[in-house]
Amino acid sequence: MTRARNLFVDRGGAALVEFALVAPVLLLMLLGMFDMGYNYYVQSQLQGAIQKAARDSGIEGAHSRMGEIDARVADAVHAIVPGAEVTFSRKAYARFSDVARPEDFSDIDGNGTCNDGEPFEDANGNGIWDEDRGAEGLGGARDAVLYVVTVSYTRAFAISAFIGMPDTFTTQATTVLRNQPYGEQDVSSLVRNCG
Repeated sequence: MTRARNLFVDRGGAALVEFALVAPVLLLMLLGMFDMGYNYYVQSQLQGAIQKAARDSGIEGAHSRMGEIDARVADAVHAIVPGAEVTFSRKAYARFSDVARPEDFSDIDGNGTCNDGEPFEDANGNGIWDEDRGAEGLGGARDAVLYVVTVSYTRAFAISAFIGMPDTFTTQATTVLRNQPYGEQDVSSLVRNCG
């Protein structure tokens, strides 16, 4: 009976059992913080690289060096995340206030949609009405250019399976800068009719 009583009050090994209960949660939190810190570091490096690339894109002659400029951004990302997929997008606008705005149109039938031959301002010159008036590419002198770089990569720390997150992390860096006034810009736009 004494032995049973001693076993019941014995606290030896309790710390090991408590640690075994707490360790998985602690480890998961630690790996989650490492993953979050790594992703923020990648985002910070990407933002710095895109700012430099956007400044280089705003000078005369940048059209012929777009591949080189994009390669420098990709190299900066691949120095940290070798297997990352990097995609680039550029859209040019006449003014900063035009960024991500639809092309103007006369809503004759009042339905809020450009249709049935309603006239619209073809700001990007592609012949159709667009939700975004930006023209693909670097634009011309004095244009505001929206430069977007998207980076996708497999997470560095394999915790996603344990907490229901996707295995791939995607981040995006965006900047808008005005091209230098290296030449005269044609700001005229075409008036067309909706289809």
